[in-house]
Amino acid sequence: MKRDDSIHERLADRLANILTKLNMGYQLSIKELASEFGVSTRTISRDFDRLNTYLPLLQDIESKKYYLDLNYLGKIAPKDIRNFAQLSGINHLYPSLDISFLRELLDSRAHQIYSAKGYSFEDVSQFKELFKVLGKAIQEQRQISFVYKGEPRLVQPYRLIHHHGSWYLAAVRKNQLRTYRISHIQLMQSPHEDSQFVPDPNIVKLVENDDSIWFGQDKQEIILSIDSQVAFYFKQRSILPEQQIVKELNDGGLLVSSKINHDMQLLPLIRFWIPHLKIVNPDGLQEELEKDLKKYLSLA
Repeated sequence: MKRDDSIHERLADRLANILTKLNMGYQLSIKELASEFGVSTRTISRDFDRLNTYLPLLQDIESKKYYLDLNYLGKIAPKDIRNFAQLSGINHLYPSLDISFLRELLDSRAHQIYSAKGYSFEDVSQFKELFKVLGKAIQEQRQISFVYKGEPRLVQPYRLIHHHGSWYLAAVRKNQLRTYRISHIQLMQSPHEDSQFVPDPNIVKLVENDDSIWFGQDKQEIILSIDSQVAFYFKQRSILPEQQIVKELNDGGLLVSSKINHDMQLLPLIRFWIPHLKIVNPDGLQEELEKDLKKYLSLA
């Protein structure tokens, strides 16, 4: 899975770079881009095939260079470019990638509807109609009614969020921000438009900035020790939620802090890096981790 994640990240970065150049009016050569990114010309050709499906790309007859239709120059915002690059690299995350859907995602309003937090995925193609209805309600700032786990709900929808393999709706119900798993939502058989609402800017900020889906819960600081053998990776980028390096140890290891809303934000990551990570504080969390591991090993 790690290899797939890395491939998706490189593809997303490459597409973002290409889109940025196109947006600035550059004419791009397949051969030159292949050299710049250290990939084959066939790979770059596939990139342009992706882009050409969703964007009005033109190609100079003599130079064979690609460029963006003049009417679109400068109209794609940086955030839209990142969104598109991510989507193009992992298109199985989304229920539909037809032209109209992508145009909406490239629109400056797109980031107000969709968020992707992580590269794992579930197949949600069967939720295409549900995404359309929920997305419309978010965009129009309109309440929406549905049945959730057999119970009727009336909510103020804020965002569709992909998190660790599943899609969720972040919405306010009874003045509390909650998350609803998309696979458990059923639209009413006779849907009707509910009244509009005024989004709370504090909730919008919370949804945009929080890396988790456990909104409204107090964050807990966790201190971990990182073995010197893997310290490089944690210095290179943030692997843990809200990671901060507290101290570099004499043996080359690290003490790092991580802030989480829920244990499950951290424990799966720690398990992946075993035996190179250990929870220093709180003690109870390390004991819980060891207990789970012993239980698992006893099944062998």
